Amino acid sequence: MIDNLKKGIEGEAGTVVNEQNTAIAFGSGAISLFGTPAMIGLMEKAALSSVDPLLGEGVCTVGTKVDVKHMAATPPGMKVVAKSRLIEVDGKRLIFEVEAWDDKDLIGKGIHERYIIKVESFIKRAEAKSKDV
Repeated sequence: MIDNLKKGIEGEAGTVVNEQNTAIAFGSGAISLFGTPAMIGLMEKAALSSVDPLLGEGVCTVGTKVDVKHMAATPPGMKVVAKSRLIEVDGKRLIFEVEAWDDKDLIGKGIHERYIIKVESFIKRAEAKSKDV
């Protein structure tokens, strides 16, 4: 499964800024511009879409760390594209460089970490948490 993952794998995901992905909609700000949580989600989508199809059945990746800068504002109606590039494979740990661009500018960049997990056992561990409460 991990043998399929090599440095340099790239991914991409896009959206159009609308009322559902603004800072107001996410509760992360008071303006109707593309929200930082939406940008981060798009960056994560670019990364997972590049590697998850290469993994076996019952296996996927989960995001564990994000270190990004949101550098420019994007108004509703503009397109945003996030791009990822796998820069490190350390066992089940994957590190990506991520960027986001609107129709005019680089709006964000940084590093994103994901881990390869077995879906069934991961969900069982998470569900077990609620039984202890």
